[in-house]
Amino acid sequence: MENNGVRLTPEQARSALADTAQVRASTAALSATPWPTWFFVALTLYIALVPLAYAGLAADGGYWLLSRPAWAAVLVGTSAVYLGLFGVAAKRWRDRTGVALRFDVLPKKVVVPLLICLPVVLLGAGVMFRVTGWAGWPVLASLIGVATSVGFHLTFVRLHRMFA
Repeated sequence: MENNGVRLTPEQARSALADTAQVRASTAALSATPWPTWFFVALTLYIALVPLAYAGLAADGGYWLLSRPAWAAVLVGTSAVYLGLFGVAAKRWRDRTGVALRFDVLPKKVVVPLLICLPVVLLGAGVMFRVTGWAGWPVLASLIGVATSVGFHLTFVRLHRMFA
């Protein structure tokens, strides 16, 4: 803001600072915007597949629905596709909005437990399947993962609409 040698009044300075804070808040809200729908669907399908694939890898005897090498190929292939789609979604978002996706603006009191608990549920289902032999563990973990993904997506859509 150029003032041509004129001193700002305290009210004008406060107003400028408030405008700056509002711009920062808007930028933070934009950078926490939910993924595009196509990526949300891809992420949800990936989350649903992970416990099934780990159960297949952990299966006693090396065979559950598919062979162990087939499950390994499925897991590696879908992980590569997911990471590629993540890169495309992040680049498109940055090109469209000028704001890079940032994870540090998300509510930590929700995200930190998710980052700890969801992997335990998704990967632990394979261990529980190996121990008990009950196929319900990976299916249940899949359903929990899908519900979590949908819940987070809807929550971030709502948060974004509040700030937009």
